[in-house]
Amino acid sequence: MTNEEYTRKLESIIKQMLQPLKNIPLNVVIEAISDKKVLQFDKNNEIHKSFLSKLKKAALSAGKEINKQGIQRPRPNEVGNDIEIFVKEALGKFGILAETPSTKTKKHKSAGYPDLLLIFENTPFYLECKTFNEDTVSSSQRSFYLSPSEDFKVIYDAPHLVLSYEIYSDYTIGGNLVYKCKTYKILSIEKLLVDVKYEFNSDNNRLYSYNHGTILLAEGIV
Repeated sequence: MTNEEYTRKLESIIKQMLQPLKNIPLNVVIEAISDKKVLQFDKNNEIHKSFLSKLKKAALSAGKEINKQGIQRPRPNEVGNDIEIFVKEALGKFGILAETPSTKTKKHKSAGYPDLLLIFENTPFYLECKTFNEDTVSSSQRSFYLSPSEDFKVIYDAPHLVLSYEIYSDYTIGGNLVYKCKTYKILSIEKLLVDVKYEFNSDNNRLYSYNHGTILLAEGIV
């Protein structure tokens, strides 16, 4: 095989890799990554029923506290970063232990999916906190992200849920808008359809060492 033929074959393989995988059920993805099952939320299960009742009360309580204090952010897509604090505090008031999920190596990781591990009557549930507004709720804007990891944050067979608040800007303080919420949604996402989009990446060593394909054209002191 000539170098030209080899290059063409590699280009063909890469083009195939770049075709995104679409509509994969979340439970299949989670089990492939973690070997743990995404359990169906069972409304006939007494523990699940009791948990949902308390989760609804916590969601309402957190929403009222959000509206009482307001969340100051310059952009609506940053509000979700603050929602988790209110939710975590409200869950504790209703007897649901909420903590940062730990990995197989016992590390507590705040970044990445899922946001919270909830324990109720010795039963684990995973919860992701989200926001939306009336302009984005029906859009194709990407809002759910999950990145595979060798030390993934899912270590239990458990239901996976989303608690999402509909937010709106109420008034302005300085350069920030003050956000409050209108409604909440609690979703069970074991069958949520997700897509995979590949990316290419490198690192600083390869970028700046000039030994891995980069050529320094100029540099200077400012």
